[in-house]
Amino acid sequence: MDTRRPLLLLAAAGFVSGLTIRLAEPLLPKVAQEFGVSLAAAAVLITGFTLAYGLFQLIHGPLADRIGRLPAVTAALMLAALACAACASAQSLEALAVFRFLTGMTAGAIIPLSFTFVGDNIPYHERQTLLGRFIAGGLLGQTCGPLLGGIFSDHFGWRATFLVPAAGFVVIGLTLLPVAWAHAATVSRTPSKLSPLQSYLSLLRLHRVRLVVLAVGIEGFAFFGAFGYLGAFLKHEFGLSYSAVGALLAGFALGGIVYSMLVKVLLRRFGQRGLVGAGGIVLLLGFSTLAMAPAWQACAPVIVALGLGYYMLHNTLQTRATEMAPQARAAAVSAFAFSFFMGQALGVSALGLAIEYAGYRPVLALSGVTLAALSAWFRARLGALDDTGESV
Repeated sequence: MDTRRPLLLLAAAGFVSGLTIRLAEPLLPKVAQEFGVSLAAAAVLITGFTLAYGLFQLIHGPLADRIGRLPAVTAALMLAALACAACASAQSLEALAVFRFLTGMTAGAIIPLSFTFVGDNIPYHERQTLLGRFIAGGLLGQTCGPLLGGIFSDHFGWRATFLVPAAGFVVIGLTLLPVAWAHAATVSRTPSKLSPLQSYLSLLRLHRVRLVVLAVGIEGFAFFGAFGYLGAFLKHEFGLSYSAVGALLAGFALGGIVYSMLVKVLLRRFGQRGLVGAGGIVLLLGFSTLAMAPAWQACAPVIVALGLGYYMLHNTLQTRATEMAPQARAAAVSAFAFSFFMGQALGVSALGLAIEYAGYRPVLALSGVTLAALSAWFRARLGALDDTGESV
């Protein structure tokens, strides 16, 4: 089967899924005003979405291992379209929160299962380059999400904003449907007799799975636990406007896009082990520089560098995740995504308390040290596993 068409459609689906992740951020003031609640109460649109996005990874993987990757993604697209459309019709904050939760639950299947499809169909030695370019779609979506939300909210109302990803999901889902049908007919599967819980427990008995899942959980904790407060740091330390803070934080996605453009060159130059090590150094220098930054101007290029360094590490973890359990690839990638999102959630909570106690700058520096140590540790484990012939 020619994989170019489904890969293109999956990249487009990743863009729309990325769009939904950050779409609600600029809508919070208007939603709070319409329903007569505080801004903090309206933030349930973000927290509910993120919680569902992470938790339901444990369901998506075993389901895709049973019914196939493309059929599962197609179903997720159509259900996500319904959930987004329902957001536009919500008559209370409670209803809107439920529909956003359902959006996270369904849209959360798209990117991890797309990675699984890549793992099934692309040889390992070509996979990291393709995945590195594939993530550009999701990054562009996350970059455009706040912009789209702000523009549509100002000119058409916050309800119309949710109809944009709904339409995107429908169009891509209907286009992918015949491709998924044809692909399902050519792929023979032996459904696992294990329950989802048994399947995950079986996966965790594998050393290579535990290694990658632990690494990405620590990465999510240390990186996004600190990065989640970077906007507050810029506001607190330099008195920037919210627009300026948003523009600076967009540099992270720009750094990720730079990585996606350079990934083939970087891999040829450094290899996976070198890429992980170099990523750790960039993250250490980046967070350390932010911790000592005397002015906001020094932060702009550093945040771009953080995006580059982060994906040097994270994209290697993603690639290894697609190969750590080929016999249950979708469940393995979903376990990877679950650990990543749970690490983020724990990191935001724990480092928020640390910032209250010690301040922003020490926490930023500590995150850089932690990520550098993680990179060095994972790089060493890559070498040990490769030397013994065990694939991660």
